[in-house]
Amino acid sequence: MMRKYWQRLFTLATFGLVFSGYATSEPHTWPLEQRTPFNVKIQQSQTLNYLPLTKAQKPWRICALVPHLKDAYWIGIDYGLIQHAKTLGVSLDLFEAGSYYHKDKQLAQLQNCMQGDYDAILLGSVSPDLLAQFTTQLTKPVLALVNKLNSDRVQTHIGVNWYQMGLLAGNFIKADAASQHPHQTANLALLAGPENVGGTDLVEQGIRQALEGSQVKISAIQHADNNRNLYRDQLQMLLKSQQPDYILGSAVAIEAAISTLKQKGLSNRVKLVSSYLSPAILRGLKREKVIYSNDDLVVLQGKLAIDVTVKQLEGAKIFGDIGPAIIKRTSSSNTLSQLDFSLAEADFYPLYQVRPNSINRPL
Repeated sequence: MMRKYWQRLFTLATFGLVFSGYATSEPHTWPLEQRTPFNVKIQQSQTLNYLPLTKAQKPWRICALVPHLKDAYWIGIDYGLIQHAKTLGVSLDLFEAGSYYHKDKQLAQLQNCMQGDYDAILLGSVSPDLLAQFTTQLTKPVLALVNKLNSDRVQTHIGVNWYQMGLLAGNFIKADAASQHPHQTANLALLAGPENVGGTDLVEQGIRQALEGSQVKISAIQHADNNRNLYRDQLQMLLKSQQPDYILGSAVAIEAAISTLKQKGLSNRVKLVSSYLSPAILRGLKREKVIYSNDDLVVLQGKLAIDVTVKQLEGAKIFGDIGPAIIKRTSSSNTLSQLDFSLAEADFYPLYQVRPNSINRPL
């Protein structure tokens, strides 16, 4: 268990936070980092151990809005939200927009949550500028969940820095290329998610920064909604025009790339890098079909989102930018341990509602 390695706990009473330079802690704390300045691309981080609640003071009602539940990333977020809402004895209603392109639907959902019988709202926004189009006064606490929100009306963000996600992946490719082919140019194709939404732009900026002045050149960039069939089509077109040395993309894109490269006999000639972890990417790492993946501990993000929301409802100050540190996963067994906070349980399917002391059923 990950917990048995965490460091000795010292409690900061108001927030349940403990700052430390070490990577481990005692049981019952979560390994996190606090990032400053708030909501900017380049941040400083300070390691902390976070002491979560074990029970809420009252059965608070929380509304959570997410872009979709179509891939392992948001399913992992959902799993964390559901599990910790049950632990604390609070109510949770989750609504999905269905796509990053359904901004109007999410705005309507936000309006319904603002007017409904909820104490706070967790907003996994389909657009960083969503609140610029939401003219209604925010009469309840709104906390940013995973995705960036450009609004001074929101001062707490639970998640990771997506620019850092791109920087880490880019640095890995740069080092691998320098090691394997030190005097050759290496071509990298990006299969990114939807353009100008979620963390896609920040990931690309981080990758470009990491590769600046290196031998790795970005030879193609293609955007698509997170759909495996769309990515397969993009891969077919890409491989007709070129054979890159590396392909970097979302987990869904890289999952599609594993099978496509196998069909074309290119599995040993094109290296795959995923910007985040999924069960299929984990299998790819173990089978050495994928050489690297970021892991931003989505289950822990979901649990933390519920915990922070309840603490703020119970009088804590805003938390700013808070979330887990990004873990670098490779095929090494040393990097594939301690996955409790990384992925939902294998038999978990999306749930949309939690009620204290009740049976929870999918809607």
